Amino acid sequence: MNDYILTLSCPDRIGIVHAVTGWLLDIHGNIIDAQQFGDTETDRFFLRVHFKLPQYYAVDALQERFAGVAEKFEMQANFHDAQRKSRLLILASKQGHCLNDLLFRTHSGQLNVEVVGVVSNHNDHAGMAAAYGLPFHHLPVTPETKRDQEQKILDLVDAEKIDLVVLARYMQILSGEMCKALSGRAINIHHSFLPSFKGARPYHQAHARGVKIIGATAHYVTSDLDEGPIIEQDIERVDHAMSAQQLTQVGSDVESLVLARAVRSHVEHRILLNGNRTIVFR
Repeated sequence: MNDYILTLSCPDRIGIVHAVTGWLLDIHGNIIDAQQFGDTETDRFFLRVHFKLPQYYAVDALQERFAGVAEKFEMQANFHDAQRKSRLLILASKQGHCLNDLLFRTHSGQLNVEVVGVVSNHNDHAGMAAAYGLPFHHLPVTPETKRDQEQKILDLVDAEKIDLVVLARYMQILSGEMCKALSGRAINIHHSFLPSFKGARPYHQAHARGVKIIGATAHYVTSDLDEGPIIEQDIERVDHAMSAQQLTQVGSDVESLVLARAVRSHVEHRILLNGNRTIVFR
């Protein structure tokens, strides 16, 4: 199939949709799905169009042919091959629930991605990676070796042409340099509705406070710790009869689901940045 996705944002004005659909008509494009949003606060317009073409075009060729429309409307526009699988590198530490969930979803075809490998600062999940036939990169880290360890990860990202780095409960704070290098292509899962219950043993903190709702947040990684643009969130109700261990299990399930949704939205090119916020087309 020769189907593609166009995503764009630009100042909101009359004629944007007409110009895009007219351009698609000129190249005999057939629209499969289109979603749009106009933000009255920022006065910007956002659009995602999934379309088919009767013949194959390289993405760069489409980008070049669309340049006139993009320039006229001051668009930030990108074309994507809808059939191409995004290449993922997953980072994890000792907790493996999010890693296991992503690997299973990929293996079962629920996520249209290619997991290229698993990186961890511990050896705990080497067997899990091996079971899925994936390279496992054990890269331990200390404060003294952090810069070198991060450079090894970035070298792997470049060598393997990684599209998205997923921090699946990777319990290391990335340096500002690494955050910059991975800007817009690294997603983290956080064990709460930000900024609640930061730090170690969050579900024990929640249990001690007697919370009635727990949740998880997936967001893009930035140098501002746990303050990157939010992609996905969800919650589960809990009560006084549940132990800290039971809360942890419920929380682990929510984290896995929220991270998988965020990854899917990213690889399907459904996310557009609107300042510090995200537009996520469903």
